[in-house]
Amino acid sequence: MTLLFAAAESTRLVRLSGIDLVIIAFYFVLVLAIGFYLKRFAKTGEDFFLAGREMTAWVAGLAFVSANLGSLELLGWAGSAYQYGILAVHWYWIGAIPAMIFLGLVMMPFYYISKTHSVPGYLQLRYGSAASGLSAVTFAIMTILMSGVNMYAMAVVMKVVLGWNLNFSIWVSSLTVGIYVAAGGLFSAIFNEVLQFFLIWFGALLIPILGLYETGGWHGMVARIQQNFPGQDYTHAWTGLGHFQSNPMGIHWTGIVFGLGAVQAMGYWTTDFLVVQRVLSSKDIRSAKMAPIIGSFFKMAVPIIVILPGLLGLAVLPMHLVPASEVHAGQYSYNEVLPLMLARYCGPGLLGLGITALVAGFMAGMAGNVSAFATVWTYDIYRPFLRRRAADSHYVSMGRWCTIIGLFISIGTAYLAMGFASIMDYVQALFGFFIAPLFGTVLLGMMWKRVTKAAGFWGLLCGTLASVTIFTLMKIDHRWVGVFALSPDAKGLAQDMYQALWSCVTCLVITVLVTMVTKPRPDEELRGLVYSLTEVAQEEHTTVFHRPLLWGIVALLVLVGLQIIFW
Repeated sequence: MTLLFAAAESTRLVRLSGIDLVIIAFYFVLVLAIGFYLKRFAKTGEDFFLAGREMTAWVAGLAFVSANLGSLELLGWAGSAYQYGILAVHWYWIGAIPAMIFLGLVMMPFYYISKTHSVPGYLQLRYGSAASGLSAVTFAIMTILMSGVNMYAMAVVMKVVLGWNLNFSIWVSSLTVGIYVAAGGLFSAIFNEVLQFFLIWFGALLIPILGLYETGGWHGMVARIQQNFPGQDYTHAWTGLGHFQSNPMGIHWTGIVFGLGAVQAMGYWTTDFLVVQRVLSSKDIRSAKMAPIIGSFFKMAVPIIVILPGLLGLAVLPMHLVPASEVHAGQYSYNEVLPLMLARYCGPGLLGLGITALVAGFMAGMAGNVSAFATVWTYDIYRPFLRRRAADSHYVSMGRWCTIIGLFISIGTAYLAMGFASIMDYVQALFGFFIAPLFGTVLLGMMWKRVTKAAGFWGLLCGTLASVTIFTLMKIDHRWVGVFALSPDAKGLAQDMYQALWSCVTCLVITVLVTMVTKPRPDEELRGLVYSLTEVAQEEHTTVFHRPLLWGIVALLVLVGLQIIFW
């Protein structure tokens, strides 16, 4: 117990005033109150796991983006922006917008019509229990690992800004999340995510506003970065991607377009149940299709509060930050750039607001992971494989208990992230293990009726094993980096993108080969599961300005404009 409350005073940069403590305490009380209030609405499995399918497109869209906007995003991508420059913005634009629109217009009708509770639920209908069980297990592992890195991210904030002990900050924040999600299920998670979305924006905007004021605007910031880091291009998104050696990440444009845009992003936004679950809570098919598209407009603006603070850190911080695995006494890692900027600009009151914004982000990320873990465990592992027939109340109880159990397990995984250069190097490696091969399996299953059950299972398994093998080889011997990432200059994120690409290619090749030598299912069994055999629901009595297709096109045009501006 002494360890829990020991403070690392040597790392403390600022002290909280009374008003700061009041703001933070009020937020904790508010989220707990919302969780217990919404408990009365989470009586059935449909309520607890899918919020009763009553969310409007705007609420589901905001929750969709907020579930991805946790402290992990705030700290991790700010750190990556310091490490790699504006190249990190690709994970918000090329690595998000096309995939979100594809989810809304193409994949959501299948998920929504089948009334599935999860992506493994779709695989159960399309491929059977083998592929579904494999997907559920790997996804459960991923959510636990992701919960752990969210905890670590929040601990970094407490360490740098407040001087709190790592263990103390992890336990206090994680237990708060566990209580309100276990009480209200997805209802609590979604309503808190919408609240947190606005809190994050309101608090996190302080840094870019004050930072740009100090540097004299965008051009002043660019001039300072060039002065501090001569010879490196940190402020152009595409100019340096023609050669591996021409950018800080050591990546080629093929890695961004194919590894990130076509595989990693498509896989994450269309098959990761953490985000898909929010859209499944929509009240009708139009809302389900519009929610990701509405979310895409907010997503394009998120770099203002995530990437820009990292770039400002390159311009104004007096010290040079280092990889987390190389930190020594008196040094700070890439992961700590955001709390360092917070301490630089925020005084009494503003500091409390900024800390609350980061706490809100932490809560959003943790809540999304633990609620998704509870659902997948209960519906896709426990019910089909361990207890097929039980009362609905039993499954709700199981969901609450495994929320708490998963929370405690994920506390132990928080320490794994410390061995990587930055948080996002770790996270994107996880996505390469679990998301990239899953996307190949889901995409072929939806688009090609010939794919068989055995092909779905073996493709997914081989793709996952390929990803783990490639990652391990590159970590054991750097010579493999030049083989798989196409250049020995490739840094962590670049390696992750090519790892994902080869993983998905392996999955697709194995799935096609096994399909050719196995027997397909009859067409009657695939109606509602395969595009060519499904009558997709259309919006009825909808004006042109309310159609998802129109707004999807508008979002893509805005995306193109951003690429031209920051080329």
